[in-house]
Amino acid sequence: MIRWLSLMVFAGAAVVAHAEPASDDELGDMLAQKHLIERLDEVRAHMAGRVHEGATHVAHKASELVLNAMGFLGVPYRRGGNSAETGFDCSGFVRAMYQQTVGLILPRRANEQAAATEKIDRRELQPGDLVFFNTLKHAFSHVGIYVGDNKFIHSPKPGAQVRVEDMGIPYWSSRFDGARRVLKAPAAEAGSGQ
Repeated sequence: MIRWLSLMVFAGAAVVAHAEPASDDELGDMLAQKHLIERLDEVRAHMAGRVHEGATHVAHKASELVLNAMGFLGVPYRRGGNSAETGFDCSGFVRAMYQQTVGLILPRRANEQAAATEKIDRRELQPGDLVFFNTLKHAFSHVGIYVGDNKFIHSPKPGAQVRVEDMGIPYWSSRFDGARRVLKAPAAEAGSGQ
C-alpha cells in the first residue's frame, strides 16, 4: 500500500512537472528499475523521524522537495534554463525545486547558492541538502540536491537530462566541493517578496 501511495504521489508530481507526462506504467517501470520507490519510502520515513525530533531547518519539507525533484527526471539540460518547459541548468534546477516546494528563493548561480547556505560535513548530509562539485576547474561550479544513500539529483550538462547519480563514483567523488544546508531564506532575497 505504501509503495502504491508513493507511486501515486510521484505520478502526480510528474504530471505537474512535465508538459507530456509518462504513463503510469512507464513511470512505474522506471521507478522500479532505479529502485527509486524504496528510496522515496526511506526518505519519507527518515524525514518523519527528523520532524518528530524538532529539526529547525527546512527538514520538514525535504521529503516533498525530493519527491518534487524526482518528478522532473528526464527534463533536458539547458544552460540558463530554470523551468521544465525550457529545461534546467544545475543551479536553475535547484532554485526551482526550492522555490516550488519550500517557498525559498535561492540565488541563481551555484557558487552564490553555496555562499548563501550553511556549510555542513559530508557525514551530516540529509535528503534536501545541497551538494557541490568542481566541474569547470573552479569551486562550486555544479550543484545538485542530495536524495539519500549517497545519491543526488541534478541537471548535469548539455545533451543530458535531470537524473539521479551516485556521489561515490570516481568522477563525482574526485570533484566533490562540499555540502550545504538551506536553513532559511538567503539574506539577500528574504525581504524582497519575490
